[in-house]
Amino acid sequence: MRSDTRQLLRVGLGLFLTGAVAALLALTVCGGIGRQGPHTNSGWLALMIAMGCLPTGTLTLTLAFAKLIGDRKR
Repeated sequence: MRSDTRQLLRVGLGLFLTGAVAALLALTVCGGIGRQGPHTNSGWLALMIAMGCLPTGTLTLTLAFAKLIGDRKR
């Protein structure tokens, strides 16, 4: 595996896991999410982190897996 592919995988996984943990914290520890959004300021912060990290992490992981498949075909 090339070093740039490894770095993409590492960054994508880190972003995705950060977003998943933030979403889990928003739902459990930070007061939950109701109809009008989270109940606390920390819940809002966790939700914003999750909304930023989950799509970015997913796209970065998708790029990394496509690059990994392309590297294996060479």
